[in-house]
Amino acid sequence: MCRRGENEAEVLLVHPGGPYFRNKDEGAWTVPKGLVDDGEDLLDAAKREFSEETGLAVEATEFVPLGEVKMKSGKRIHVWAFAGDCDPDAIESNTFEVEWPPRSGRMQTFPEVDRAGFFGRSAALDKILEAQKPLIERALGDETLSLLFAPDEEDA
Repeated sequence: MCRRGENEAEVLLVHPGGPYFRNKDEGAWTVPKGLVDDGEDLLDAAKREFSEETGLAVEATEFVPLGEVKMKSGKRIHVWAFAGDCDPDAIESNTFEVEWPPRSGRMQTFPEVDRAGFFGRSAALDKILEAQKPLIERALGDETLSLLFAPDEEDA
């Protein structure tokens, strides 16, 4: 999700929930993403995962493909940009269970995403996982933004 901020375009990033990311900030944020179900269209999967991780309906009808990146784990993610806005403090993520503390035999439930925020280019590049940095450059690049946002009347 991209929006026009006060001084520049901004992209919505999410911070992974759970104990492993609790004290990590810079270089830990991500675009909302997840697994593709068998036979599921990639864009449909991206919209579903966005909704699951944020609790927000995807109301956009125009999507700009940002391509694919390979994560450090070897997973490949496919990402699209779309214009929209939301209150990042109002997100409601799905949850996951993990044994915590490790080897304790106790399962605990954590949100998949514990917070979200809109960031301009520089801040987004500081926050996002290294492998996803090209997505920020593509999402906030002139070509993508021109497809997402019609020029202001004063710019015409």
